[in-house]
Amino acid sequence: MTTLHERMVHMVRQLDIPVLEASLVVSKYTRILLEALQKQAENNGERIPEELTEPLPIELAEPDEQALKDFDLDRLLEVVDEQRMDILDTLIRNTINEEEIAHADSLLVMRTWERDLRQMLSQVKSPGQLFSPMQIPEDH
Repeated sequence: MTTLHERMVHMVRQLDIPVLEASLVVSKYTRILLEALQKQAENNGERIPEELTEPLPIELAEPDEQALKDFDLDRLLEVVDEQRMDILDTLIRNTINEEEIAHADSLLVMRTWERDLRQMLSQVKSPGQLFSPMQIPEDH
């Protein structure tokens, strides 16, 4: 788990990956890992803990209704750097496979990233902020 997190931190910092792009990649892996875990749990008659099935809570900032109206989602998605996202995607997939990280452990890492990204996204006031490099504290 630590290896996956550390590699993601390093790659996000090295490539200055914006919040929007990191969010899209983390969202993809959260969905894929959750679906795999749910299928496995169903086959074994098990239950998945809520900390894995639901997003971790965040402190929501007051939304700026006018700023949110100005967001053209289709246009925003047209300008994401797919190569940069593919690099992060490949890093996550290869790390999970090489390190043989369990789905539950991988999903927990994705849920913590998802929480941090959702927190950052809740503070966005303009579309341009979505393309600001993700700020990761040194102790992250």
